[in-house]
Amino acid sequence: MSKIVVVGTNHAGTMAIKTMLNNYGDKNEVVTFDQNSNISFLGCGMALWIGEQIDGPEGLFYSDKEQLEAMGAKVYMNSPVLKIDYDKKEVKALVDGKEHIESYDKLILATGSQPIIPPVKGVELQEGSREFKATLENLQFVKLYQNAEEVIEKLHNPDIRRVAVVGAGYIGVELAEAFQRKGKEVVLVDIADTCMGGYYDREFTDLMSRNLEENGIQLAFGQAVQAVEGQGKVERLVTDKETFDVDMVLMAVGFRPNTALGDGRLETFRNGAWVVNKKQETSMKDVYAIGDCATVYDNARDDNNYIALASNAVRTGIVAAHNACGYDVESAGVQGSNGISIFGLNMVSTGLTLEKAKQAGFDAVETSYKDLQKPGFIKHNNYEVTIKIVYDKNSRLILGCQMVSREDISMGIHMFSLAIQEKVTIDKLALLDLFFLPHFNQPYNYITMAALAAGNLAQ
Repeated sequence: MSKIVVVGTNHAGTMAIKTMLNNYGDKNEVVTFDQNSNISFLGCGMALWIGEQIDGPEGLFYSDKEQLEAMGAKVYMNSPVLKIDYDKKEVKALVDGKEHIESYDKLILATGSQPIIPPVKGVELQEGSREFKATLENLQFVKLYQNAEEVIEKLHNPDIRRVAVVGAGYIGVELAEAFQRKGKEVVLVDIADTCMGGYYDREFTDLMSRNLEENGIQLAFGQAVQAVEGQGKVERLVTDKETFDVDMVLMAVGFRPNTALGDGRLETFRNGAWVVNKKQETSMKDVYAIGDCATVYDNARDDNNYIALASNAVRTGIVAAHNACGYDVESAGVQGSNGISIFGLNMVSTGLTLEKAKQAGFDAVETSYKDLQKPGFIKHNNYEVTIKIVYDKNSRLILGCQMVSREDISMGIHMFSLAIQEKVTIDKLALLDLFFLPHFNQPYNYITMAALAAGNLAQ
C-alpha cells in the first residue's frame, strides 16, 4: 500500500482523490491538505452569483470534506502546506496552528493559481492574507468563494454606484455584465485595444465589444492603469489617458500558477508552471502536478502549453490519479476549448486563432461563413451564426475554430476540438455526415459551407 498525499483540493485535487478512491478503494492511503475552508468552488459561476442570475452559491459546490472523508481520504482543511522536503518525501503543513509532518510515497501537487497583482500604485494585498484581501477598501480580487461573498455583501451598500473592472478577459467581461445587472455603472478597462483577444480574432471580439456597449458597459480599451486612489477606500482609477471616479475596483488581469512549493526543485515552464508529461509526472520521480499549477499538452501546437481551465484541471486529476496508483494512463492532450455567454451573445472557440497560429509558425489561413442557424421559413428563434475555421495551408489540418450567435451553438465546438485532437483536415470536414432537420439546422449548414469554401476537394 502506498501513501499518496494531495496538496490542494479544488477541481484537480478533488477529481484526483475521487478517482483514486473510486477505482482503487483501500489499496492506497490518501491524505490531502488545503489552506482554504471549502473545496470544489466553481469560480466560473461567480459572476452568475454576483449578477443574481442564480439563486445562490449552493450549486457552485460539488464536493466537501465530509464526502471525501466518507470515501476514505484523510482531509486537512484550513491547513496550508509550508514546505515540502522532496529528499525525505515529507510535507510540512500548519494544522490547528501547529506544524504537522506527513510522509508520502507519491505526491500530487494541485496548488492551482492565484491572481496576478499588477505593479500599480495603490494595489497591494494585506500582509499574510490567503484570501487576496487588498489594503484599500473596495479594491477586490476574485478567486475564492470568500471573494465573491465579500463583493456581494458590499454591493448592498447604496454608496457603491460606480464600478471599474480591470482586465477584459473572460472573467472581466463576465463581471462587467454581473455589475451592470446589479444596476451599477460599469467601466471595463484593459491595456489591449479589444476584449478576450486570447480566444478570438478581432472580428469576433469587436462583436462582443459592441454587445457590451449596447448593454451599457463603458469601454476603456487601450488604457494602462497607473493607480487606484482613495483615502482608505477606492475613490478613483487612474489610467494613462483618463481618470474614472469609481466606488469599487475589481482586478481581473489574470492568474499565475501557484508553484512556490516547488522550491526550485521541479522543472518549470516559461510562466512558472510545473512542466509535466502526458502522465502528469513532473521532473521528479513520484511527484505529479495537475490543474492550474501545471502545463498541458496542446494538440493544436503539438507542444506543452499553459491553459488554465477547470475542464483541463478535472482531466489532469483523473490522469494523475491512475498513474499515482500504478496504472499507465496518458492524457489525450487539450485544445483549450472554451465558451462565454454575455447578455445573450454566445461565443465559443477551440484551438488557435488565426493570429496565434501564425505566431506559432503555421502557414495559417481561414475560411468563414455566416448564415441563419435554421432555414429561413423558421420565423421564430432563428438566429444568425458566424463561423471561422483556421487551418494550415500546406497540411490542411484544422488548427482552430470560433463561432458566435444568439443561438446555443456550444455543442458544435466539441466536434472541432476532436478534429484538432485527431488531426482532421478541412477537406474531410467538408464531406462529414452532418444531419439536417429544420428544427435544428439547414441542409447546407454553416459548418459544411465554411469547409467547402476552403476549396481543394478535387485535388
